[in-house]
Amino acid sequence: MKNKIIYGWFFLIISSCSVQKYVPKDKTLYGGATIKISNQKEFKELSSLERELNDLLRPEPNSKFLGARAGLYYYYKANQKNNGFITRYLNKKIGEEPVYFSEVSASNLTELIKNRLENRGFFNSEVRYKTQEKKNSKSLVFTITLSEPYVLESYQLVQDSLPIYKAIQSTLKETLLKKGERYSLQSFKEERIRIDEALKSKGYYNFNQDFLIFEADTNQYQQKKFDLFLRFKRETPDKAMLPYVIDSVLVHPNYSLKTKNQAKKKQKLKGVYYLQDSIFFKKERLKNFILLKEGDLYQPYASKITSKRLSSIGTYKYVNIQFDENKVEDSLGHLNANVYLSPMNKRALGLELQAVTKSNNFSGPGLSVNYRNRNLFKGGELLTITATAAYETQLGNNAEDLNGTQLELNTSLTFPRLIFPKDVHERFKYGIPKTKVAADIEYLDRSDLYNLVSLTSSFGYFWDANKYLSYQLNPININYVKLSNTTSEFDEILDNNSFLANSFEQQFILGLTLNFTYNELGRTYKNNQLYFSSNLDVAGNLLNLLSQNTSQGKETFLGLEFAQYAKIDADLRYYFHLGNNQQLVSRLYGGFGLPYGNSEVLPFTKQFFSGGPYSVRGFNSRSIGPGAYSGTASETSFFDRSGDIRLEANIEYRFPIYSVLKGAVFTDAGNVWLYNQNGVGGEGEFTSNFLQEMAVSSGVGLRVDIQSFVLRLDYATPIKQPTSTTFGNVNLSQSVLNFAIGYPF
Repeated sequence: MKNKIIYGWFFLIISSCSVQKYVPKDKTLYGGATIKISNQKEFKELSSLERELNDLLRPEPNSKFLGARAGLYYYYKANQKNNGFITRYLNKKIGEEPVYFSEVSASNLTELIKNRLENRGFFNSEVRYKTQEKKNSKSLVFTITLSEPYVLESYQLVQDSLPIYKAIQSTLKETLLKKGERYSLQSFKEERIRIDEALKSKGYYNFNQDFLIFEADTNQYQQKKFDLFLRFKRETPDKAMLPYVIDSVLVHPNYSLKTKNQAKKKQKLKGVYYLQDSIFFKKERLKNFILLKEGDLYQPYASKITSKRLSSIGTYKYVNIQFDENKVEDSLGHLNANVYLSPMNKRALGLELQAVTKSNNFSGPGLSVNYRNRNLFKGGELLTITATAAYETQLGNNAEDLNGTQLELNTSLTFPRLIFPKDVHERFKYGIPKTKVAADIEYLDRSDLYNLVSLTSSFGYFWDANKYLSYQLNPININYVKLSNTTSEFDEILDNNSFLANSFEQQFILGLTLNFTYNELGRTYKNNQLYFSSNLDVAGNLLNLLSQNTSQGKETFLGLEFAQYAKIDADLRYYFHLGNNQQLVSRLYGGFGLPYGNSEVLPFTKQFFSGGPYSVRGFNSRSIGPGAYSGTASETSFFDRSGDIRLEANIEYRFPIYSVLKGAVFTDAGNVWLYNQNGVGGEGEFTSNFLQEMAVSSGVGLRVDIQSFVLRLDYATPIKQPTSTTFGNVNLSQSVLNFAIGYPF
């Protein structure tokens, strides 16, 4: 396979080297342009200027790879007679139209460079160019001799008696223009934007940055200094010079185009009017979402956050805030604010036929019925009920012969507000916390092993602190699992594994969970993006105060033995964009669980495991560790390969192939370990040799990415076993083919 790839690239390079025979005799390929600044050492901080100047060098020459113009070659080939399918395909993917030297205007580029230098304060700089000829192309070399730049001596506003001048003057202490800085047209533009935003926040509704103009005076200095004056353009309209106040706020909780002209009942609450025929959404429940208030100056931030808050409720399809100018009196403009809320359908019923694949390699068909009510008590409450029936079996290389039937009922009720003894909504300036109550029941029949009934319930809050930070706090988190109908085979597994037996004993959990997430994904203005998430899970401390001792030395609550532990994990990811839809993604994950008090080990559902399509992909789910533990052929690894500690590292290069088809090359490493020595055969404990016990695999993947819905196929091979200290001994028969939904990270 490796040799085929090398031969393929060799053929591509050799074939594309013959591109010159297709170039017309009266044409010469353009080899690009370079810029040299002859006196660069005389000035500081010119890197941004050099980037700007290089961005002006258009057009760009035809691209090269290892000295070959493959894109240009296949463009020429595709335009020949008798071109084949492969040629046409490669032309569509990488083909480039030829760029000839005759199409480039050196004089125009010279003027563009001079203009950009003047915009940066280097007036009357010298720009020269020359042509460099190579065997098959011509290039341009621009040599620049920079003049001494003009620097700012003073900056002031041309004053007048209108209030807007005082408003601008008050913002100049935060100016971006400092004494001694070089003349920069871009800095002037940014200063106008800053002033515009500051004035808008002070109520100047009709103001626009284009009404401001800068004038530079260089006549007072022999040295290259200038005074900068800021004033209004003469054609600035009078209404742009006035602050605006909000006279009224009208909210339409059930707005539609069909009923917009119908008369509606008007009710007032805390200075805000609510217009609706019948109560679709209670005004008492909407008041905390509306930051616009009667008598306040216009503020775009208040409007933006109000719109965001209302959209987060989940009841409304559209949120539209419009301001209507009312009148002007006493040097003050007046506005009416209308908040139009267009609701979604209140109820929804869905039926889904599922093909489910899980991180533990279980897959199978399922049927799900879900019901939603988006405004249950006319306060934006979301009721969700989902019933699921599924059959699953474990697939993949070396998978255990396991299958089962799963029945599940999930219910949740989400309130778009904080249910708390005291009203603290005003403390949340960005997003209002939501309160969620959830209860689930699941029945799992794992054939030939056991039956499992689990009950979970939670009460908690989640909210966005800003556009990056989000939190989720569940002060009450209950989990009860009852194991029954165990077979002799499973009993034997428990008898031979005290760690596993202990983890199934304490299946009543009452605790607290907290999640913190910092997420830059989806922010297109950030070239490289960071993601960090951490979870804290603490259980059993409250029950310990109310418990009773048993003869076995364990504590119980209402006759149930409960678990005590603390668990924390952290997930750090960095997305580095390489251009052309290419991406390099790295991930570090670490988790630690500490059983104490009533528990000797973590409950089975809280333990860490490694391997599978979202972990170390060259190993099946739950097939790694703990530590260097290897087990025996007679043992069921699905149950005994878990632990209290988990460490993983991943790196993946992602690239486009064709349309929605994308590819990846990746390497994963990880393992789990036990905190103490009560594990599998006394093995698996975390020691200073943990790096030598990491499992490592590498592979390639294909993904079908349709508007963020991703079907993923990854093929990975182990290149280091946890029981080995060296890399190598690759056995392709141990490779794992993973099918999953979504990216692994």
